Amino acid sequence: MIELTLAHSPDPDDVFMWWPITGKIAPGSAHDAGAPPRMLSAPVLPTGRFRFRAVPADIEVLNRRALDPAAAPFDVTALSVRTWADVADRYRITRCGASFGDGFGPKLVCRRDQRGEETTIGCEGCLSKPGVRIAIPGRRTTAFLMLGMVLGRELARDNARFVEMPFDQIIPAVASKKVHAGLVIHEGQLTFADAGLRLLVDVGAWWKERTGLKLPLGINAVRTDLDSLHGPGTLAEIGALLSASVKYAMDRREESTAYTMPWAEANAVRAGMAAPDLARVDRYCRMYVSDETLDMGQAGLAAIERLLREGETAGLVERAPTVSLL
Repeated sequence: MIELTLAHSPDPDDVFMWWPITGKIAPGSAHDAGAPPRMLSAPVLPTGRFRFRAVPADIEVLNRRALDPAAAPFDVTALSVRTWADVADRYRITRCGASFGDGFGPKLVCRRDQRGEETTIGCEGCLSKPGVRIAIPGRRTTAFLMLGMVLGRELARDNARFVEMPFDQIIPAVASKKVHAGLVIHEGQLTFADAGLRLLVDVGAWWKERTGLKLPLGINAVRTDLDSLHGPGTLAEIGALLSASVKYAMDRREESTAYTMPWAEANAVRAGMAAPDLARVDRYCRMYVSDETLDMGQAGLAAIERLLREGETAGLVERAPTVSLL
């Protein structure tokens, strides 16, 4: 069998989708893409001549891996929409596996008690004050692209203003006063208030109000050279297997959500927060494993193109490539 790497982030909505073809795996280090996963059960769907090996890693790790020409590329990988724009010649977006926010998305947060400090964060406009430091999950994430649109190109290019860190460390960094504000993604969108933080800007709501569109955040992508490596039709074959996995997982939502629980708990431990209950994890999975996840269709394609055109106009994306779906 031909082994294909399937790289995904360790947050529940990505974990939710791929267990039917990778098998269920135990959560491990979210930042060590080289560590093989510990198998809990075998795949439940036939995958033909392929065997999929799950590679869980932080989304910015995956973004950087795709951008690095010296790194061995993952065959199938989660990517931020922003990053895909720079690797469009090497990766094709699949119809399935994408995350869209419908009037919601990554959130910029600060502490509730922050107004009395020397560097006051009391409103969106206060973010431009000198000395304000903002934790972000990576400069190549769609979340940061959106924040850059909110703040404007000049502020977005102020390197001293932003501190990159793993997504699960952003809430603790804000709560412990290491930074003034933080851009939270994944489950942090639901849990930040538990750490005594409050919302400044929801970039998904900002985008919806501006465009009327859902916000495409993360996509799933397949190497464009797999047809030449494994024969004509390979890309279409892999795309069909990925779609089957998402559909199988969505049809068994209760089982899929239960499988994600240890992953959500591990993320909470790294963030120094209480483990979420099943209801909260289910709510999160329903937010980002939606009809568009099964097939984004023409509307999803158009939303990605609009986002990247807006990013190019704002000077935050070098080039907005044409999008075609697998």
